[in-house]
Amino acid sequence: MKLTRKMVLSRAKASELESVRKLNCWGSRLTDISICRNLPSIEVITLSVNSISSLEPVSRCLNLSELYLRKNSISSLGQLFYLKDLPRLKVLWLAENPCCSPDPRHYRMTVLRNLPGLQKLDNQTVTEEELSQALIEGEEITAAPARQASENGHPELSGELSTIDTSADTESDLLTDSMEETNKIREQLGMRPLSRDRFSSFSPRASVSTRKKRVSVSGSALPCTQCEDQPVGVPGLPTYPEAGLLAAPLENNILNAVLLLLKELDAKGLDIVQQTVGHRLQALRKPELPEER
Repeated sequence: MKLTRKMVLSRAKASELESVRKLNCWGSRLTDISICRNLPSIEVITLSVNSISSLEPVSRCLNLSELYLRKNSISSLGQLFYLKDLPRLKVLWLAENPCCSPDPRHYRMTVLRNLPGLQKLDNQTVTEEELSQALIEGEEITAAPARQASENGHPELSGELSTIDTSADTESDLLTDSMEETNKIREQLGMRPLSRDRFSSFSPRASVSTRKKRVSVSGSALPCTQCEDQPVGVPGLPTYPEAGLLAAPLENNILNAVLLLLKELDAKGLDIVQQTVGHRLQALRKPELPEER
């Protein structure tokens, strides 16, 4: 799947590509990110859990400071060549790509030798000692990797096959991913992280579909406008029967986190949330009124 201009502007809530500073496309089944060449102001890109194999488009993002690429299809450390000239890159998460094995030590040393400006690699702080050791143990990458059959991946068919592999995470992996996202939000709010036992107390439910689904809330059917060709449930992901919702994988980690945080609120807090959601829904539905007439 190709990352398009429309997708970027929608995710970043921006009107033009030149103004996009943060982009989150976690778990969007992407194989082609060539649009990144047109994001001169981008500072943070989250592309974890996709099927990306080439980082060449990112080489144009000279303001990039954080790049998250966990669980993709990057098979060669030669792709680091495209990150070497990014002067502001401080945080890189590349773990769980094919290029990280079979020798994790060699992988880390090679990354640090070629990107000595990193402050954090795979969520671990980079030390001065590691940087010195990387000059000895790491492999220096001096040339771009050979071009693949098609840019940034593969024809559509191979992209679809790659997506199947990506979505075949174990129940434990999916639960851990959602728990990490939730606890990051809780940490930002000054709240204690949830334990795995508590997080997994929600009953899992499986329901996979390749068409748009409707989710029932309090007896009314609401269309899920972003679920076309997306699975709406996978064994191991938490569900929220008390809210009438089934948590969708990949794209709805924020929803998972919000619903968990609701359990921390008292009646007064829930009233505020209800009012805010009502105003937000009214604002989103206003542009649709002329079309309905």
